[in-house]
Amino acid sequence: MSTARDQVRLKRVYDDPEPGDGFRVLVDRLWPRGLTKAAARVDLWMKEVAPSTDLRRWYHADLSRWADFRKRYKAELTDRQGPARAALGELRALVLEHSSSPTRGGKGSAGKQGVTLVYGAKDAEQNHALVLREVLLRRVGRGRG
Repeated sequence: MSTARDQVRLKRVYDDPEPGDGFRVLVDRLWPRGLTKAAARVDLWMKEVAPSTDLRRWYHADLSRWADFRKRYKAELTDRQGPARAALGELRALVLEHSSSPTRGGKGSAGKQGVTLVYGAKDAEQNHALVLREVLLRRVGRGRG
């Protein structure tokens, strides 16, 4: 049985796309340097769900601020007045739409392979896509109950 975590994957946009990626969403505010749209093979570019320009610049000035960055980005994503919250809602709907979790009849949704959030950051351990996925999975989990 597939879990929400299985349905939302992370991948660097510079890595080769694979059929198992499902619906590919670029979650960066800026287009990845040196990459054509054809090579990126993204289905959707959601700039609005990325950290604000100010937050991104603040963090990139000192990468030791990771813990504070996580808190600030989560606050941006959940701010009732912020544009990121609306984009997060749209992303949540996409995950639910592309999920292969069982339907009421007990059968999975054939051909649906989930969503892969693609990002340009070099660091796979400390990047905004990890935080976004964490917040998104909490919201998707609430929506299934």
